[in-house]
Amino acid sequence: MSDYKAILQQEIQNLRDRIGQATLPEEMLVKVQKDIVALERSVELGSYDEKYEKVSRYIDWVLKIPWEKETVDTLDLNRTKEIFEKHHYGMMDIKDRFLEYVSVLKLRKEQFADKDFRAPVLLLVGLVGTGKTTFAYSLAEALERPLVRIPFGGMGSAKELRGSTRLYLESEPGRIIKGICESGVRNPIILLDEIDRVAKEANRDIMGVLVELLDPAQNHSFRDAFIDYPVDLSHAIFLATANNTGDIATAVMDRMEKISMPSYTDHEKTVIAQKYVLPDLLEKAGLKPGQFIIRDDVWPVVVRPLGYDMGIRTLQRTLEGAVRKATRIIVEKGYPEVVITMENYQIFLPQY
Repeated sequence: MSDYKAILQQEIQNLRDRIGQATLPEEMLVKVQKDIVALERSVELGSYDEKYEKVSRYIDWVLKIPWEKETVDTLDLNRTKEIFEKHHYGMMDIKDRFLEYVSVLKLRKEQFADKDFRAPVLLLVGLVGTGKTTFAYSLAEALERPLVRIPFGGMGSAKELRGSTRLYLESEPGRIIKGICESGVRNPIILLDEIDRVAKEANRDIMGVLVELLDPAQNHSFRDAFIDYPVDLSHAIFLATANNTGDIATAVMDRMEKISMPSYTDHEKTVIAQKYVLPDLLEKAGLKPGQFIIRDDVWPVVVRPLGYDMGIRTLQRTLEGAVRKATRIIVEKGYPEVVITMENYQIFLPQY
């Protein structure tokens, strides 16, 4: 029994050492030190095991939070423009808005670095496949900030965002704190993806959390139920996406700047497929560009397998299926290339 007690005491000391090496807010430091003292008492009373699990899990999460660590923005407008041109075809108005966004960040940093600045929250609204999420990733690449994506589709409880209290052994933080921890910095880009698609029964509660997240007067002290201590989210950049705004609370809309994403024309989708989508699919399949060819007169069928489609999701699935079939033919039959024509396209294009 004494050996077991010695092991427990060593584990507690390990926790103390980890806390001593971390940079924590003063009040949080006092909070976890009190937990350590409570653990030591539990060892003496013989009720240590479960309490250790709870406290060690809590301390693990507290130590993961990047309380002060942050990235330094890369605010090069020419580089930002190149990145958006590389990843997005057309959509000049949307690109211009993001370039304006980065210009404001740059000027504020150069001329008012000593003053707090809260970047505006952009809400990208458009149908599925119109590039909302990829614009967020492009901004993250341009600024060289990590991106945290939080999907709201089907979210059934505000606890998924705010976490659960420490009463239960399986309790843990919500997606906001988890995302911050995964990013490793306190100033990531946080993408609130499809905020219009939460479960109806949870809409009101989730919208309440969003108001807190997006309000500069509140998000400097976001309180996760598990961490139970204010975490400063004001250094993060928030972006949001939605297919439509009908189910988004007015109070949430008031805290965002709406940007409407235009739909793609057939010509734009053809260029996007040829310049962006297809080269990526060929590389993933291990094919060289000359091994998979789509004749020019086939492209109208490729971009409209189901009639008019505003986005490119269906187009991407169509090309994925065609590339898979072509890859198998090349491997099985040893053909040097596969050419899709009006005579054989039905073999390669998925039947929806």
